[in-house]
Amino acid sequence: MIDISAREREHAPPGAPRWSWRNLRHDLPASLVVFLVAVPLSLGIALASGAPLVAGLVAAIAGGLVAGALGGSVVQVSGPAAGLTVIMAGTIAQYGWAVTCAITVLAGLVQIALGLSRTARAALAVSPAIVHGMLAGIGVTIVLAQLHVVLGGSPQSSPVENLLQLPRQIVNHHGQATTIGLVTIAVLVCWGKLPAAVRKFPGPLAAVLGVTVVSVVTGMTVPRVDVPANVLDIRFVPVAPHGDWFGFGLAVVTVALVASVESLLSAVATDKLHTGPRTNLDRELVGQGAANVVSGSLGGLPVTGVIVRSSTNVHSGARSRASAILHGVWILLFVAVLAGVLRSIPLAALAGLLVHVGARLVNVDHIRAVLRHGDLPVYLLTLAGVVTIDLLTGVLIGIAAAALLMLRRVLWTGIHAERDGDGWRVVVEGALSALSIPRLSAVLSGIPRGTQVTLELVVDYLDHAAFETLSAWQHAHEQAGGIVFVDEVGHPWFGRGKAGEPVVHKAHARHIVPRWFAPWSEWQGTRQPPAPEVPVPRAGESSMRRGMREFERRTSHLVRPFLSRLADVHEPETLFITCGDARIVPNLITSSGPGDLFTIRNIGNLVPDHAGCAEDASIGASVEFAVDVLSVREIVVCGHSSCGAMTALVHGAPDRAPALRSWLRHAEPSVRRAGERPPIEVDGRVPEAEADRLALHNVLEQLDRLHGYPCVARAEARGEVNLVGMYFDVGAACAHLYDPVSGAFVPATRLAAR
Repeated sequence: MIDISAREREHAPPGAPRWSWRNLRHDLPASLVVFLVAVPLSLGIALASGAPLVAGLVAAIAGGLVAGALGGSVVQVSGPAAGLTVIMAGTIAQYGWAVTCAITVLAGLVQIALGLSRTARAALAVSPAIVHGMLAGIGVTIVLAQLHVVLGGSPQSSPVENLLQLPRQIVNHHGQATTIGLVTIAVLVCWGKLPAAVRKFPGPLAAVLGVTVVSVVTGMTVPRVDVPANVLDIRFVPVAPHGDWFGFGLAVVTVALVASVESLLSAVATDKLHTGPRTNLDRELVGQGAANVVSGSLGGLPVTGVIVRSSTNVHSGARSRASAILHGVWILLFVAVLAGVLRSIPLAALAGLLVHVGARLVNVDHIRAVLRHGDLPVYLLTLAGVVTIDLLTGVLIGIAAAALLMLRRVLWTGIHAERDGDGWRVVVEGALSALSIPRLSAVLSGIPRGTQVTLELVVDYLDHAAFETLSAWQHAHEQAGGIVFVDEVGHPWFGRGKAGEPVVHKAHARHIVPRWFAPWSEWQGTRQPPAPEVPVPRAGESSMRRGMREFERRTSHLVRPFLSRLADVHEPETLFITCGDARIVPNLITSSGPGDLFTIRNIGNLVPDHAGCAEDASIGASVEFAVDVLSVREIVVCGHSSCGAMTALVHGAPDRAPALRSWLRHAEPSVRRAGERPPIEVDGRVPEAEADRLALHNVLEQLDRLHGYPCVARAEARGEVNLVGMYFDVGAACAHLYDPVSGAFVPATRLAAR
């Protein structure tokens, strides 16, 4: 048995397929399908690159045998790729074929070095918009060049010239080669619409094979593929250039980087198509580099991972790297035994195949994706640069555009002023830096003198220049009789701005509690005198009203769609009975939202005995409504530490609170229970405070009371409702549930894990 490496086994998910003879029944047919796809594509890419046609087959063999065996992906298939055709065409024209092969060898060595240095993931930092734009530019370049071949002419020196000369080429006389090329394109376009049984045969092979047979049978005299009589008779050594070493080195780096990025992105995309072992990107880069060293040494084109062949491999059922290796074996046998068949293929058929391949590189789904992410300018600039200048310059333009777009997004600041009752509100969002000062100054200068202003800062960063601008404006506005209230959401960059004390490092700031949970005193300064530079807005307005305005500004529009669906639906799952203590927030400690809890709150979370409900029917009515009408499936009684009601029971309620003393009579059975029974533990310990020990017994007493309610008893008998005891330790912010087995309250996480 041949098994995958230990590293692959380590990263393979449970049940992942291994490379073994057992999987050969899947890998063998998959390799044959990929072989049939790879042969015409390899010839076409060599044609588009201006390389010897056999160079495409050599690259396909090296990609299958070397990259397939040494790479980090078990199902990726490598070979010559359309993404390098523009680079190779220019390199071959400038240096010649032998020097270009030396460039391929050295590019492979660079890739091996990058893989061994474990920098493969750095290539993934390139924006997908740049990669897709580069591929689209290559596709447009291929289409513009090969259309001339299809129409019976020759490609011009540049894509722009090809575009300008295309109308003249279209109106010129066309011969048999044009017919072959157009028929090839038509077959490829229509192939995807044929029945599934027909589409099991690879479209590229069907198109090229079909027009080749027709051209031979009808005796067409058209240019055909030219390969040596003995393809395996390799008498070739790459040579170094005579001068221009800088350009030579630049070409090496360009080929290495483009091939690496294309291979790694193809591997990542291939991983999304299967559930087997994930790609080891560093090893994949080493495998690709080794394949390029071999391919360049034998006179082949550069090798990359190819998503077209890889996806075909996966969809054909491949389980291991054996499929990619076998596809290379089949190509080797094909060129060794059936090289004469290649000489029958019309060049126009390969040109038609390339037009179709190039057009598919302009992927509509990719355009939609970059448009959704707001990266369309990067895509278009990269595409335009590749087509009008050259590939490397186009990629550099794309990188520059992506950097500028990222800088704009990082430094974006939204600044506007709006009326806020009798005063004004200035809202600043984003990163407030020196670049935003002109806009900030313009907005601040429009605020009338002597008015009350709320400066609302929702900023990720506040630099020195912006800080000084805000501080100076605040001083000037208040000296003119105005009032400025600083309202910061998040890090308090400007909390003491008037005092000239920025809080740059978040570690130096006071503990910041999220505003959706923090008490009003934490973010409104209502329970302690406000700092001199933070006056309270709207004198006399309560914290609750300011909180309501905060809800309207920041929360209402977010929850409105959800609440609108609940407007006519009331189906809570739980009846939650808890104390009226302001520190207990039921939805917070249960991570629930609107519509989840039907809540009853009173002093001491008490449930009067059912027989005595006539004195206070509100609790009984709520329980009956929750159980009989709303059909809740759970009733929770939640007590808590430091409970004022329990403290009053221990030390006596004040005489000035007769109603409280009357209500606490319902808790007298809890007091007797605590005196007659052993203490109850909470997380393995008995609370020190007597009031806390009483609170635990009180929870259980209320559960016993609930069993006596007829509606609850009926629901329990039907198995429709469950009663739960809860205790919340306020200081520890920890919820505990009563465990009937141990007779103690345990952390909710521990009980849930049982």
